[in-house]
Amino acid sequence: MSPSAAVFSVYPSSAIETLRTTRITDRHMPPPPSSSSSFSPFLGITLKRASLRSINHGSNMPRRTTLLMEWQDCTVKMEIDVPISVAYNCYLDREAIPRWMPFISSVKLIPVWCFQILEEKPELSRWSLKYSAFGRDLEFSWLARNMQPIPNQKIHWRSLEGLPNRGAVRFFPKGSSSCLVELTVSYEVPQLLAPVASALQPFLKNLLGNGLERFANFARTYQHES
Repeated sequence: MSPSAAVFSVYPSSAIETLRTTRITDRHMPPPPSSSSSFSPFLGITLKRASLRSINHGSNMPRRTTLLMEWQDCTVKMEIDVPISVAYNCYLDREAIPRWMPFISSVKLIPVWCFQILEEKPELSRWSLKYSAFGRDLEFSWLARNMQPIPNQKIHWRSLEGLPNRGAVRFFPKGSSSCLVELTVSYEVPQLLAPVASALQPFLKNLLGNGLERFANFARTYQHES
C-alpha cells in the first residue's frame, strides 16, 4: 500500500528570527532624539532596519550564508487495516521504530531515574540515524523530548540537541478495523547537505512512504500476535 499524499514546504528559519527580533526592539525603543543631535545611539538599529528592508525588496546586496539554512516539512498519509488502538500502541513503542523505519538505526529511551532531582520528569529518547545517500554515509543523532501524547489520536516530539527536528503522527478512525495514519516530520537542513537541499524532498518522501508501508506490516503482525 503506498502513501496517498505527500506535501512539502520550505521556509528560512533565520529570517523569521530576524523579523521577530526587530518587532521586539520596536516595542521597547524610546522616541528618537531630536534632529539637532550630533550622534544617534539608534543609528545601528536604523541601519539594520534599512538592510532588512533592502533584503525584502530584492536588493542585490550579498546575503549571509547563515540565512540559507532552511526547515523542510514533509507529511505522508496511509490507510492501514488495523484498529486505531493497535496502530497507536505500535507507534508508541519508540524503541521498535528502527524495525520498520529504514533510516533510523536506534532509539533508546532514557530512564526516568536520571531525572530524580527534577519535579517534572520528562520522557526523553536518544535517536540515531545512519543511511547512505548522495554519495555519503550519513550519520546524525539527537536527543528528543517525547511530548504528552493524546491516546489514539496523536504522538509528537521535538529535539532538544543534535539534529534540529520535530514531528507528529496523527491517527484517524476509518471504521472499526482500519485507520488513517498521518506522519509529519520537520527538520533543519544540515549544513553538510545544504548543496543538495532540493533533492532531500523526494528522498525523504520515499523514505517516509516506505517506512509507513513497513509500519503497516509491523502493526498487522503485532495485532495477530497479541
